[in-house]
Amino acid sequence: MFPKLPLPVITLLLLAAGCAKLDKIGKVPPLTPAEGSDEYNAMATPSLPQQVGRHRIIDTASLWSADRESLLGDHRAVKRGDILTVVIEIDDKAEISNSTARNRKGSEKAGLPNMLGIPQRINEKLPAGATMDNAFGSHSASTFSGDGSVRRKEKLTLRIAATVTGVLPNGVLAIQGSQEVRVNFEIRELLVSGYVRPEDISRQNQITYDKIASARISYGGRGQITDAQQPRYGQQAADIILPF
Repeated sequence: MFPKLPLPVITLLLLAAGCAKLDKIGKVPPLTPAEGSDEYNAMATPSLPQQVGRHRIIDTASLWSADRESLLGDHRAVKRGDILTVVIEIDDKAEISNSTARNRKGSEKAGLPNMLGIPQRINEKLPAGATMDNAFGSHSASTFSGDGSVRRKEKLTLRIAATVTGVLPNGVLAIQGSQEVRVNFEIRELLVSGYVRPEDISRQNQITYDKIASARISYGGRGQITDAQQPRYGQQAADIILPF
């Protein structure tokens, strides 16, 4: 259970949260520094040396060498610190429509018109208009109908450079990429991470998002426009606290 705070304390906390952004007035939102990130650490830390066969002879002067540094070598990302391009082309469309209808009626009637003359004797003692001919009667009806529909359409085309941050024991590459573009007082931010197989990387050192396992793609922004689209702190607190 959370402790119950008095209203003045809650008001002061909300004001402090709002005043925390006063120092950002008139300033552009800062870009996230690249130093210290997982991508930077992966590129700054040397990877394990590749094993070269004892009898393998590498001719650095030959154009037909299979070495990565040669003209015709394989330049795909294979180790920690390598960079590859992630192509994000999302064009999804989904439409779901459900309809349910139910109709039920029931009627019951019971009476005692003849039972050894007892109902007739009772009718004589009942008030005017009352009779035992229809002693019981009921009627019920219920109707239910429900409609639901979902329509969704998403289209997104982006490209981002990601860094191999690690190689799993089975050879799968862990990748992570970030991209920030600042336009005036708004930052557009793109984040991507996941796991890819080396054989899914094309010869152009590219991979599509649908070949990334556990893909996490975030596309958003921060700045004046984003702040204007967010409800104020007081409104957010009221939405949580008020029961109606």
